Amino acid sequence: MLSTELKEFLDSKVIEYNNLNFIESDPISIPHKFSLKEDIEIAGFLAATIAWGNRKSIIKNANRMMDHLGNSPYDFILNHSESHLEPLDNFVHRTFNGLDFRSFIKSLKYIYTNHGGLEAIFSSPTKNGSLQQHISEFKTVFFEIEHLSRTEKHVSDPLKGSAAKRINMFLRWMIRKDNAGVDFGIWKNISPSLLSCPLDVHSGNVARKLGLLNRKQNDAKAVYELDLSLRKLDKKDPVKYDFALFGLGVFEKF
Repeated sequence: MLSTELKEFLDSKVIEYNNLNFIESDPISIPHKFSLKEDIEIAGFLAATIAWGNRKSIIKNANRMMDHLGNSPYDFILNHSESHLEPLDNFVHRTFNGLDFRSFIKSLKYIYTNHGGLEAIFSSPTKNGSLQQHISEFKTVFFEIEHLSRTEKHVSDPLKGSAAKRINMFLRWMIRKDNAGVDFGIWKNISPSLLSCPLDVHSGNVARKLGLLNRKQNDAKAVYELDLSLRKLDKKDPVKYDFALFGLGVFEKF
């Protein structure tokens, strides 16, 4: 396709998929259960953390996470005791288990009590027009406290080559304001222009078929290449095209 035709095609797919009907079958349905800003971001972060595998299983287990937190995640994070963490031991989603869950709860408490919360960590100025450096710095802060080494694999680091799909997706939820009621846009001090597409097998395959991505691996270099392509289509809101790429791949088998 010519670039103008491609933009028109993808813009039409954004309209088709970036709407309230998208929510029910997507992990973003979990933070949509809440209205308090901190509840939304904590629920979103935890749901995004386990967002790999079968989507129904992801949503089921993310709801179990919220049940374990008394459906008041921010209050639980700040005020839990060790005895409150014991029921978490039975939680498992693929390789994320109860020990990882405990570790995440403690790290989140550390971030909210010592670093001003999740948003604050990502709000420092960027030097390269991207939040990938911030994701790496976030991982460092997240694991500053005592933790199991096995848990580190559940927070990706783009500077070590990861596409960081799940945390890029979480950042899209928090930063991008879509006026369609899907992405929240509750982090007001970070520009959506800095976001990167949550690259997975579906969006990657579609991007390659459309000529937006040449790199074969879904890694940090591929994210950077896709960023450049999507920002040519819309420099202010490049990751709106995540809806188009994902929708074409998952729902249309493009």
